[in-house]
Amino acid sequence: MTEPGVSTSPDELGAVDQLLHRGEANPRTRSGVMALELLDSTPDWETYRTNFENASRAIRRLRQKVVMPTLPTAAPRWVVDPDFNLDFHVRRVRVPEPATLRQVLDLAEVTLQSPLDISRPLWSATLIEGLPGGRSAQLLHLSHAVTDGVGGVEMFAQLYDLEREPDPRPTPPLPIPEDLSANDLMRQGLNHLPASLLGGVRGAVVGAVGAAGKVFGNPAGAFSGVLGYAQSGARVMRRAAEPSPLLMRRSLSSRTEAVDMKLSDLHRAAKAAGGSINDAYLAGVSAALRLYHEALGVPIATLPMAVPVNLRHDSDPAGGNRFAGVNLAAPIGTADPAKRIKKIRSQMTHRRDEAALDVIGAVAPILSLLPDAVLEAMTGSVIGSDVQASNVPVYQGDTFIAGSKVLRQYGIGPLPGIAMMVVLVSRGGWCTVSARYDRASVTDEELFARCLKAGFDEVLALAGAPAPTAVPAACCPADVGRPDPEGVQV
Repeated sequence: MTEPGVSTSPDELGAVDQLLHRGEANPRTRSGVMALELLDSTPDWETYRTNFENASRAIRRLRQKVVMPTLPTAAPRWVVDPDFNLDFHVRRVRVPEPATLRQVLDLAEVTLQSPLDISRPLWSATLIEGLPGGRSAQLLHLSHAVTDGVGGVEMFAQLYDLEREPDPRPTPPLPIPEDLSANDLMRQGLNHLPASLLGGVRGAVVGAVGAAGKVFGNPAGAFSGVLGYAQSGARVMRRAAEPSPLLMRRSLSSRTEAVDMKLSDLHRAAKAAGGSINDAYLAGVSAALRLYHEALGVPIATLPMAVPVNLRHDSDPAGGNRFAGVNLAAPIGTADPAKRIKKIRSQMTHRRDEAALDVIGAVAPILSLLPDAVLEAMTGSVIGSDVQASNVPVYQGDTFIAGSKVLRQYGIGPLPGIAMMVVLVSRGGWCTVSARYDRASVTDEELFARCLKAGFDEVLALAGAPAPTAVPAACCPADVGRPDPEGVQV
C-alpha cells in the first residue's frame, strides 16, 4: 500500500509536498531551505554554469515546475518547463571586499526570505565571489516541496566530483518539455470524474485509517487499531513542554549564527556520555538555549523542540518528502552535559517508537483538500515547538564543484511559525551547526552568538575536545585546522 501523503506517480505531488508548495505563497509558511558552501577557490564561471546545465539535464526536478489544476480535479504535477532558462536559476554576485562570512550569511538571509517563483522550477544557485584568498561561496536555495534534507543530498550528488580535475562526463540529453497548462490538467481530471474526486477523498480517509491497521496488525478500519492510532497520534501532536516566554513573538525578520567543529570531536563527546552524535548535537543546542535564558534572567527547565526523523527507504526517489517529527521536552535546565545527553537519548528512543509517528503524513491528504485560509489558520494554531533541530549527514570525503573544493557546508532551514531552526551538517570530517532564528524572539544577537558557542563548548569538553569555532568571525575556515579567531574581521 502506498504510504499516506506520498504520491503514486513520480511526477505527482504527494499530499505533504502539496502542503509545502502551497505554503510558498505566504512569507510565514514559506519552506525554502538553503545550503551555504564555502569553496577553497573561485570556479571558472563558464565551467560552473556548465556544471549546472548538465545537472539540470540529469536531474529532471531541476527543470520541472509545478502545474496546479485550475479546479482541484487532479493532483498537482511536476512537468518539464518548456520555457526553462538556466540563467534565471544560476547567478553570481560579488560581496564588497574585504568580505566576511557575516556578509555571506546576511546575503543568504535575503535570498532565503525572497519568494521563489512558483511558475518556474523551484531552485536557484548563487556563486558569491570576492572572499579573501580567492575563495568563494555557493548558495543553493530550493523549496522544501522539491525534497527534504536527506533527499536533497541524494538529488544533488551529481553536482559534485570526488577530485578537483575529473575526467569529462558525457553531456546528458535534454529532458522533453511538457506544455501542460493549469486548464489542461483540470480537463484531464474532469475526464475521470467522479471517480478521481471520490477516489481522492476516499484515499485520504483510507490512508489515515489504513496506517492504523498496518501499524497495529489489524485489518484496515478495525476499531481497536484506529483507536490506538488516534491515541498515539494525540501523543505525537501534543506539545512536549510549555513554550518559552522569551521565544513567543514572531516577525518576518531572521538571522543566522553558526559554529563548526570536527566530527570526530563531537563523536567522542557523544560516546563519553553514552549517546549518539545526534544526542550530543541536541545537547549542545539545549545548552545554548539554557545559557541564553539564564543570561536574560528567565531560567526554565524545558522547552518544546521538534526533531525531524528520516523515513526514507533505499527504494524511495530522491524527490519528495519522507520525514516525521519527534516532539521533545528539551532539557535545557539540565546543566550537566552528560545527564542532558542521557535525557535526550531516552526521549528520542521512546518517542520514535510511537505508532503514529507519521501522523502528519497520514492526515496530509485530508489537509490538502482544505482552502488556503483554513489551512493557514490551522497551521498557526497547531505549532507545537519553539525550536526545530535537523541533522543532515552529507559526504564524508572531499568533494569538489567545478574544480573548487567544498570546505564547509552550512544548512539554513525555514521558520514555519517557530522561533528557531537549527541544522547540523556533517561533511568532509567537519560538523557545522547553523541556528536561524526569528529576531522578534531572539533579540540579543551578540549574546546568542556567544551562547551558541559556549553551549557546544560544554558538550565537546566531555571528550577534552577543543572549543568550536564561532564561524561568523572567520570568513573562510582553513582547509585543515582551525582559523585564528584573533586575526579575523567580524
